[in-house]
Amino acid sequence: MHEMSIAEGIRGIIEQSARQNGFERVTRVRLEIGRFAGVETGALSFAFEVVMRGCAAEGAALEIIELPGRALCYDCGETVEIADRLDPCPNCGGGKLLARGGDEMRIKDMEVL
Repeated sequence: MHEMSIAEGIRGIIEQSARQNGFERVTRVRLEIGRFAGVETGALSFAFEVVMRGCAAEGAALEIIELPGRALCYDCGETVEIADRLDPCPNCGGGKLLARGGDEMRIKDMEVL
């Protein structure tokens, strides 16, 4: 389950940020995760709860903001939202799409004390 290592990476970022910025507690973490990032959000929520034990983010709420998949359609020239990488263009039905978003993952922000 790679969601556990993702949660461990988040913990590392939180701990480093706490040292650099002098806060002691994190009450909320908001993550942006793209549709094509390959992350099972339920598994990540579980891993987050387990991995954050004993650190500044223990008991913190995890909010996951799911970002849509986006692609540039070479047939109509529009940037469109798609549910799957192999979907046709929802505007023109074309099949020549270049993924332009949906694989990102980042900490958007944290609420700290």
